[in-house]
Amino acid sequence: QCAARIPEAGAVLDLLEKCPEHQEKGGFPVVVFEGLDATGKTTVTQSVKDTLNGVLLRSPPACISQWRTIFDDEPAPIKRAFYAAGNYILASEIAKASTQAPVIIDRYWHSTAAYTIATEINGKVQDLPPVHDEVYQWPEDLLKPDLVL
Repeated sequence: QCAARIPEAGAVLDLLEKCPEHQEKGGFPVVVFEGLDATGKTTVTQSVKDTLNGVLLRSPPACISQWRTIFDDEPAPIKRAFYAAGNYILASEIAKASTQAPVIIDRYWHSTAAYTIATEINGKVQDLPPVHDEVYQWPEDLLKPDLVL
């Protein structure tokens, strides 16, 4: 429905449809670095990638990152859908890259989940979902990393 108003949404969905439904990780480790903006994630991920002779991937993935500013200006549900789609597109890239080398990722599902929770509670800690809420659970159909820092 968004494609009529946001033409880029159609392109994101086209990329998403090309992703295999069940991604399987290759034999190399997959490490995610999470954290707040401007805390050094990009510097650390580049250094770790160089040290391990690995592959560096970012969320949202490069193939859709040019549309980030467009979706960031949309209402929260559309914005969340963009980043969620990005996680699945990124998972496809991770699956492929992890057959060749260690994969280092600058943000992944955790950032999307944290943003979703933060925007839903309007900053009030007492409004956080209960500890065992499904919002904290890793999506069963999303490729899992080996380590998250």
